[in-house]
Amino acid sequence: MKKNIINTLVFFFLICIVFSFCKKDKPDEPVSAETGHIKFKFLHYVNGQPLQKDSMMYENEAGNHYEVNQLKYFISDVTLFKSDGTKKIIDDSKGINYVDIDIPSTLTWDVYDSIPVGSYDSIAFTFGINAEKNKSYMFVNPPESNMAWPDILGGGYHYMMFNGKWIDTISQIENFNFHLGIGQLYKSNATSCVDSIYAFVQNYFTVSLANSSFTLSHNEIKEIEIIMNIDSWFKTPHIYDHNYWGGSIMQIQPAMQMIKENGYDVFTVGNIK
Repeated sequence: MKKNIINTLVFFFLICIVFSFCKKDKPDEPVSAETGHIKFKFLHYVNGQPLQKDSMMYENEAGNHYEVNQLKYFISDVTLFKSDGTKKIIDDSKGINYVDIDIPSTLTWDVYDSIPVGSYDSIAFTFGINAEKNKSYMFVNPPESNMAWPDILGGGYHYMMFNGKWIDTISQIENFNFHLGIGQLYKSNATSCVDSIYAFVQNYFTVSLANSSFTLSHNEIKEIEIIMNIDSWFKTPHIYDHNYWGGSIMQIQPAMQMIKENGYDVFTVGNIK
Protein backbone atom coordinates (compact mmCIF):
# COMPACT_ATOMS: atom_id res chain seq x y z
CA MET A 1 0.00 0.00 0.00
CA LYS A 2 2.79 2.40 0.94
CA LYS A 3 4.54 1.67 -2.35
CA ASN A 4 1.36 2.47 -4.28
CA ILE A 5 1.00 5.78 -2.49
CA ILE A 6 4.60 6.71 -3.32
CA ASN A 7 4.11 5.78 -6.98
CA THR A 8 0.97 7.88 -7.14
CA LEU A 9 2.75 10.90 -5.65
CA VAL A 10 5.66 10.51 -8.07
CA PHE A 11 3.19 10.35 -11.01
CA PHE A 12 1.43 13.53 -9.97
CA PHE A 13 4.77 15.25 -9.43
CA LEU A 14 5.86 14.39 -12.94
CA ILE A 15 2.54 15.63 -14.36
CA CYS A 16 3.02 18.96 -12.57
CA ILE A 17 6.53 19.30 -14.01
CA VAL A 18 5.23 18.62 -17.53
CA PHE A 19 2.47 21.20 -17.21
CA SER A 20 4.92 23.68 -15.76
CA PHE A 21 7.21 23.34 -18.78
CA CYS A 22 4.25 23.59 -21.16
CA LYS A 23 3.18 26.80 -19.54
CA LYS A 24 6.67 28.28 -19.80
CA ASP A 25 6.97 27.25 -23.44
CA LYS A 26 3.70 28.97 -24.41
CA PRO A 27 4.54 32.02 -26.52
CA ASP A 28 3.54 35.47 -25.36
CA GLU A 29 0.28 36.85 -26.73
CA PRO A 30 0.94 38.88 -29.88
CA VAL A 31 1.13 42.61 -29.34
CA SER A 32 -1.51 44.53 -31.33
CA ALA A 33 -0.10 46.49 -34.26
CA GLU A 34 -0.17 50.26 -33.92
CA THR A 35 -2.92 51.85 -35.98
CA GLY A 36 -4.59 55.14 -36.76
CA HIS A 37 -7.64 56.24 -38.73
CA ILE A 38 -8.36 58.31 -41.81
CA LYS A 39 -11.26 60.40 -42.98
CA PHE A 40 -11.97 61.58 -46.49
CA LYS A 41 -13.49 64.98 -47.20
CA PHE A 42 -15.08 65.33 -50.66
CA LEU A 43 -14.99 68.72 -52.38
CA HIS A 44 -16.40 69.74 -55.76
CA TYR A 45 -14.83 72.46 -57.89
CA VAL A 46 -15.33 74.03 -61.31
CA ASN A 47 -12.41 75.88 -62.87
CA GLY A 48 -10.57 75.84 -59.56
CA GLN A 49 -13.42 77.33 -57.51
CA PRO A 50 -16.01 75.67 -55.24
CA LEU A 51 -19.11 74.55 -57.16
CA GLN A 52 -22.11 76.87 -57.15
CA LYS A 53 -25.27 74.87 -57.84
CA ASP A 54 -28.25 75.90 -59.96
CA SER A 55 -26.49 78.79 -61.67
CA MET A 56 -25.95 78.98 -65.45
CA MET A 57 -22.47 80.37 -64.91
CA TYR A 58 -20.20 77.74 -66.41
CA GLU A 59 -18.91 77.09 -69.92
CA ASN A 60 -17.21 73.86 -70.99
CA GLU A 61 -14.55 73.28 -73.65
CA ALA A 62 -17.21 72.74 -76.33
CA GLY A 63 -18.68 76.16 -75.59
CA ASN A 64 -21.77 74.79 -73.81
CA HIS A 65 -23.07 77.11 -71.11
CA TYR A 66 -24.28 74.88 -68.28
CA GLU A 67 -25.29 74.58 -64.66
CA VAL A 68 -25.11 71.75 -62.13
CA ASN A 69 -28.30 70.72 -60.31
CA GLN A 70 -27.47 67.29 -58.86
CA LEU A 71 -24.26 65.31 -58.43
CA LYS A 72 -24.02 61.95 -56.69
CA TYR A 73 -21.70 59.02 -57.16
CA PHE A 74 -20.00 55.96 -55.70
CA ILE A 75 -16.34 55.33 -55.08
CA SER A 76 -15.17 51.92 -53.91
CA ASP A 77 -12.16 49.73 -53.15
CA VAL A 78 -10.04 52.60 -51.85
CA THR A 79 -6.48 51.27 -51.68
CA LEU A 80 -3.64 52.76 -49.66
CA PHE A 81 -0.19 51.84 -50.99
CA LYS A 82 2.59 51.72 -48.41
CA SER A 83 6.20 52.58 -49.14
CA ASP A 84 7.31 49.06 -48.15
CA GLY A 85 5.25 47.56 -50.97
CA THR A 86 2.26 46.47 -48.89
CA LYS A 87 -1.23 47.86 -49.32
CA LYS A 88 -4.42 48.33 -47.35
CA ILE A 89 -7.80 48.00 -49.08
CA ILE A 90 -10.54 49.75 -47.12
CA ASP A 91 -13.38 47.34 -46.38
CA ASP A 92 -15.70 49.73 -44.53
CA SER A 93 -19.31 49.04 -45.66
CA LYS A 94 -18.00 46.50 -48.21
CA GLY A 95 -15.64 49.13 -49.51
CA ILE A 96 -18.39 51.18 -51.20
CA ASN A 97 -18.96 54.85 -50.34
CA TYR A 98 -21.76 57.15 -51.54
CA VAL A 99 -21.25 60.88 -52.11
CA ASP A 100 -24.07 63.38 -52.74
CA ILE A 101 -23.59 67.15 -52.87
CA ASP A 102 -27.13 67.61 -51.49
CA ILE A 103 -26.48 65.47 -48.38
CA PRO A 104 -23.75 67.11 -46.27
CA SER A 105 -23.19 63.98 -44.16
CA THR A 106 -21.96 62.11 -47.26
CA LEU A 107 -19.25 64.70 -47.94
CA THR A 108 -17.14 63.34 -45.08
CA TRP A 109 -16.29 59.65 -44.80
CA ASP A 110 -14.97 58.62 -41.39
CA VAL A 111 -13.43 55.30 -42.34
CA TYR A 112 -14.20 52.62 -39.74
CA ASP A 113 -11.18 50.44 -40.58
CA SER A 114 -8.08 50.71 -38.43
CA ILE A 115 -5.16 51.66 -40.66
CA PRO A 116 -1.62 50.41 -39.88
CA VAL A 117 0.79 53.24 -39.07
CA GLY A 118 3.58 54.16 -41.44
CA SER A 119 4.33 56.02 -44.64
CA TYR A 120 1.98 55.66 -47.61
CA ASP A 121 3.06 56.51 -51.14
CA SER A 122 -0.30 56.89 -52.84
CA ILE A 123 -4.06 56.37 -52.85
CA ALA A 124 -6.21 54.79 -55.56
CA PHE A 125 -9.89 53.92 -55.82
CA THR A 126 -12.52 52.61 -58.20
CA PHE A 127 -14.89 55.21 -59.58
CA GLY A 128 -18.22 53.37 -59.50
CA ILE A 129 -18.55 49.75 -58.39
CA ASN A 130 -16.80 46.79 -59.95
CA ALA A 131 -18.71 44.00 -61.71
CA GLU A 132 -18.34 41.55 -58.82
CA LYS A 133 -19.93 43.92 -56.28
CA ASN A 134 -22.37 45.86 -58.46
CA LYS A 135 -25.47 43.74 -57.89
CA SER A 136 -29.06 44.92 -58.14
CA TYR A 137 -31.03 45.40 -54.90
CA MET A 138 -28.04 45.28 -52.55
CA PHE A 139 -29.08 48.73 -51.30
CA VAL A 140 -32.56 48.62 -49.81
CA ASN A 141 -32.77 52.16 -48.46
CA PRO A 142 -32.39 55.62 -50.00
CA PRO A 143 -30.36 57.52 -50.93
CA GLU A 144 -28.18 54.68 -52.26
CA SER A 145 -31.19 52.69 -53.51
CA ASN A 146 -32.17 55.70 -55.66
CA MET A 147 -29.02 55.06 -57.71
CA ALA A 148 -30.42 51.84 -59.21
CA TRP A 149 -29.52 51.21 -62.86
CA PRO A 150 -32.31 49.47 -64.83
CA ASP A 151 -31.92 45.70 -64.91
CA ILE A 152 -32.74 45.63 -68.61
CA LEU A 153 -29.76 47.94 -69.22
CA GLY A 154 -27.31 45.88 -67.17
CA GLY A 155 -28.55 46.24 -63.60
CA GLY A 156 -26.66 47.23 -60.48
CA TYR A 157 -26.29 50.92 -59.75
CA HIS A 158 -25.30 54.17 -61.40
CA TYR A 159 -21.66 55.00 -60.88
CA MET A 160 -22.63 58.64 -61.16
CA MET A 161 -25.76 60.78 -61.58
CA PHE A 162 -24.74 64.23 -62.75
CA ASN A 163 -27.80 66.27 -63.74
CA GLY A 164 -27.95 69.83 -64.98
CA LYS A 165 -29.02 72.15 -67.76
CA TRP A 166 -27.32 73.65 -70.79
CA ILE A 167 -28.18 76.27 -73.42
CA ASP A 168 -28.50 74.62 -76.83
CA THR A 169 -27.71 76.01 -80.30
CA ILE A 170 -31.03 77.86 -80.52
CA SER A 171 -30.63 79.40 -77.06
CA GLN A 172 -33.12 77.02 -75.44
CA ILE A 173 -32.43 75.68 -71.94
CA GLU A 174 -32.30 71.89 -72.04
CA ASN A 175 -31.89 69.28 -69.31
CA PHE A 176 -28.95 66.89 -69.38
CA ASN A 177 -28.50 63.60 -67.52
CA PHE A 178 -24.75 63.00 -67.57
CA HIS A 179 -25.00 59.49 -66.14
CA LEU A 180 -22.39 56.74 -65.99
CA GLY A 181 -23.07 53.06 -65.39
CA ILE A 182 -23.06 49.74 -67.22
CA GLY A 183 -23.17 50.29 -70.98
CA GLN A 184 -24.84 48.23 -73.68
CA LEU A 185 -23.90 47.10 -77.17
CA TYR A 186 -26.73 46.88 -79.69
CA LYS A 187 -27.15 44.83 -82.84
CA SER A 188 -28.44 47.89 -84.65
CA ASN A 189 -28.37 51.66 -84.33
CA ALA A 190 -31.77 51.57 -82.63
CA THR A 191 -30.41 52.08 -79.11
CA SER A 192 -33.93 52.44 -77.71
CA CYS A 193 -34.66 48.82 -78.68
CA VAL A 194 -33.49 46.84 -75.67
CA ASP A 195 -34.27 43.58 -77.47
CA SER A 196 -31.24 44.24 -79.67
CA ILE A 197 -28.75 44.34 -76.75
CA TYR A 198 -26.14 41.61 -77.25
CA ALA A 199 -23.52 42.56 -74.62
CA PHE A 200 -22.87 44.81 -71.64
CA VAL A 201 -19.85 47.02 -70.96
CA GLN A 202 -18.35 47.68 -67.54
CA ASN A 203 -17.54 51.40 -67.38
CA TYR A 204 -16.06 51.64 -63.88
CA PHE A 205 -12.41 52.70 -63.78
CA THR A 206 -9.47 53.11 -61.42
CA VAL A 207 -8.37 56.55 -60.27
CA SER A 208 -4.77 56.90 -59.07
CA LEU A 209 -4.38 60.08 -57.06
CA ALA A 210 -1.19 62.05 -57.67
CA ASN A 211 0.49 63.74 -54.70
CA SER A 212 -1.43 61.60 -52.22
CA SER A 213 1.43 60.41 -50.00
CA PHE A 214 1.03 60.71 -46.25
CA THR A 215 2.36 59.38 -42.95
CA LEU A 216 0.06 58.00 -40.27
CA SER A 217 1.01 57.85 -36.58
CA HIS A 218 -0.45 55.74 -33.78
CA ASN A 219 -3.96 56.90 -32.79
CA GLU A 220 -3.78 59.73 -35.31
CA ILE A 221 -6.80 60.69 -37.46
CA LYS A 222 -5.60 61.85 -40.87
CA GLU A 223 -7.99 63.99 -42.95
CA ILE A 224 -7.55 63.79 -46.71
CA GLU A 225 -9.37 66.08 -49.14
CA ILE A 226 -10.46 64.53 -52.44
CA ILE A 227 -11.50 67.12 -55.02
CA MET A 228 -13.70 66.42 -58.04
CA ASN A 229 -12.83 68.94 -60.74
CA ILE A 230 -16.18 68.92 -62.55
CA ASP A 231 -14.98 70.79 -65.64
CA SER A 232 -12.52 67.96 -66.35
CA TRP A 233 -15.38 65.62 -67.23
CA PHE A 234 -15.85 67.66 -70.40
CA LYS A 235 -12.34 68.30 -71.72
CA THR A 236 -9.54 65.74 -71.36
CA PRO A 237 -8.73 63.80 -73.42
CA HIS A 238 -12.06 64.30 -75.27
CA ILE A 239 -14.11 67.47 -75.69
CA TYR A 240 -17.64 66.57 -74.67
CA ASP A 241 -20.44 68.51 -76.39
CA HIS A 242 -23.99 68.41 -74.99
CA ASN A 243 -25.32 69.57 -78.35
CA TYR A 244 -23.87 66.47 -80.01
CA TRP A 245 -24.77 63.84 -77.40
CA GLY A 246 -28.08 65.26 -76.23
CA GLY A 247 -29.70 65.16 -72.85
CA SER A 248 -29.73 61.45 -71.88
CA ILE A 249 -26.89 58.99 -72.50
CA MET A 250 -27.78 55.89 -70.45
CA GLN A 251 -28.12 53.89 -73.68
CA ILE A 252 -25.28 55.54 -75.59
CA GLN A 253 -22.11 53.60 -74.84
CA PRO A 254 -19.81 55.81 -76.99
CA ALA A 255 -20.79 58.79 -74.82
CA MET A 256 -20.21 56.80 -71.62
CA GLN A 257 -16.87 55.58 -72.97
CA MET A 258 -15.87 59.21 -73.51
CA ILE A 259 -16.92 60.07 -69.94
CA LYS A 260 -14.96 57.12 -68.59
CA GLU A 261 -11.80 58.16 -70.43
CA ASN A 262 -12.24 61.77 -69.32
CA GLY A 263 -12.64 60.63 -65.72
CA TYR A 264 -9.08 59.51 -65.03
CA ASP A 265 -7.87 63.04 -64.21
CA VAL A 266 -11.08 64.42 -62.71
CA PHE A 267 -9.96 63.86 -59.11
CA THR A 268 -7.08 65.53 -57.31
CA VAL A 269 -5.93 65.67 -53.69
CA GLY A 270 -6.35 68.80 -51.63
CA ASN A 271 -5.07 69.27 -48.09
CA ILE A 272 -3.81 66.32 -46.07
CA LYS A 273 -3.75 67.12 -42.38
